[in-house]
Amino acid sequence: MLGKLLRINLSRASISEEKLDDAFYRKYLGGSGFIAYFLLKELLPRVDPLGFDNKLIFATGPVTGTTMIAGGRNGVGAKSPLTGGIALSQVGEFWGAEFRRSGFDVIIVEGKASKPVYLWISDGKAEIKNAAHLWGKETKETQQMIRTELGDENIRVAMIGPGGERLVPFACIMEGLYDAAGRGGLGAVMGSKNLKAIAVRGHIPPAVANPDRIKEINKWLTEMMNTVPILKGWHEAGTGFDMEVANTTGDLAVNNWRGGSFPQAKDISGLAIKRTYSVGMDGCYACPMRCKKRVKVDSPYTVDPEYGGPEYESLGSFGNNCGIDNLPALLKANEICNANSLDVISTGGVISFAMECFEKGLLTSKDTGGIDLKFGNADAMLKCVELIAKQEGFGAILAEGTSRLAKKIGAGSEEFAIHVKGLDAGQHEPRLSTSMGLGFMINPHGADHCCNVIDVRFSTEAGMKPMGYLGFSSEPLPVGDISPRKVAVFRLEHLRQVLYDSMLLCHLAAVPLNLEKCVDVIEAVTGWKTSIMELITIAERAMTMARLFNIREGFTADDDRLPGRFFQPRPGSVLNLAGLDPQKMDQAKKYYYALMGWDRNTGVPLPEKIAELEIPSI
Repeated sequence: MLGKLLRINLSRASISEEKLDDAFYRKYLGGSGFIAYFLLKELLPRVDPLGFDNKLIFATGPVTGTTMIAGGRNGVGAKSPLTGGIALSQVGEFWGAEFRRSGFDVIIVEGKASKPVYLWISDGKAEIKNAAHLWGKETKETQQMIRTELGDENIRVAMIGPGGERLVPFACIMEGLYDAAGRGGLGAVMGSKNLKAIAVRGHIPPAVANPDRIKEINKWLTEMMNTVPILKGWHEAGTGFDMEVANTTGDLAVNNWRGGSFPQAKDISGLAIKRTYSVGMDGCYACPMRCKKRVKVDSPYTVDPEYGGPEYESLGSFGNNCGIDNLPALLKANEICNANSLDVISTGGVISFAMECFEKGLLTSKDTGGIDLKFGNADAMLKCVELIAKQEGFGAILAEGTSRLAKKIGAGSEEFAIHVKGLDAGQHEPRLSTSMGLGFMINPHGADHCCNVIDVRFSTEAGMKPMGYLGFSSEPLPVGDISPRKVAVFRLEHLRQVLYDSMLLCHLAAVPLNLEKCVDVIEAVTGWKTSIMELITIAERAMTMARLFNIREGFTADDDRLPGRFFQPRPGSVLNLAGLDPQKMDQAKKYYYALMGWDRNTGVPLPEKIAELEIPSI
């Protein structure tokens, strides 16, 4: 570990360094663990998320910047302007590795600059630079202007576009032009501080304790990428390569999560993109999977390949969930979001919600400024994305987000406003995967699909067999089951995802890694003698600190609830999915609380659990 934290106070234009000792790393590890700790420790209760008291934190993990496959990630966090709770997001690209190679593990950004600025961090040095000439620029121009100004095309840039500058509450932070710290409005926090970008360059890779062991693990992971079907699919065509399969299983959200199947899924999938508009694949630092699409469209819309291409979530949010099968329009929507730093999930989510409101007469052409906001209208969808980025006209209304818009509209629309704690749901169907629904409920940052569990694989003996090392039998857990046994499996699998977000391992490339392999990775990188128990405890600590942060901000167990639509059947779907049972989901939530050492009824971590996890008294 590098042991260095960089603290930037923009109000005072001051830069300072702090040392982090080995005990701190062993307790919190990195990523989500660091972010939850500093936000809980340093933020005053109930601060304005867009005020100068909020803090924006970039944190790396033990594998970031090393030679470990999938070691290019970093985490970003703050109090969310979208949810009012904690925002935790992870992102790939090369920025995290470059930042750590520059000599730091963490940045904490405080205060607010009096005028637009950007940060320049290079080989152990940091400075605050004028960004007045960058303000108002889209991300591509921002990145190139910074590289030209600093004289190095290899500089990596974390930045916001006009969406972040205009404080859209679901604006994201772009690292490069097609990797986003996407959820919770972190781009708006960055914009509220008049911080346009953080440019980084470093030349000293972090040392690892056992490089030969890292080589062995990398060799094994590479072999897995060449043999495991889903990894091969991501390598070939990126996420969304299997959208046609997702349609046949009922996993796709259709027409604001209420529709049946979407036969056109085959026309908007990653494989369809590969056949039509792909100009190649790209990848993140130290990862051979290269799952990032790059697309080029000339007509009827122009799409710049420099902005990459859509992931599954973008295709689903703007595509099937808006009833749209116009592939060029989906590629254009993704480009607009990347250029303006908007979260594709929340942008598509609020548009699909508004489409249903329009269909039901809760919004009219007068409200939309004449936009014919029907499901399937690609031009209307694109116009909405553009207006959200500009916060103009109807876009200014949509830019408030699904939760706030539903409260304004009323008339029962809250039942089909698909969010948890204000965060729009990732594009996986909880009526198919009950664990996904439980994860949406209990995640402190809301309906996150990444730090979560798709449990369909547990429905076979082969799928359960790998859980044997954690003490579970190979007896299958049926689809739709939410028994105590499944909740127990979910808890450990979910904590594995939290661990990834503290180690900063990519959830895709690390699919073959179980907790035993995570022990191998940590020991090879750090030289510690660790165990599954210690790593699970680190993940529990991170989750519990995030929970405590939300409780301090006024969240209760009542906020751990799914939208009403998920308790209704989904007629017409391939599996004719039934609605979730509200009583069973409530019981599952309470049992999860109990397993976590939180009060079964309130979800408040028990004093004994806080003491066991050695969480500091706040």
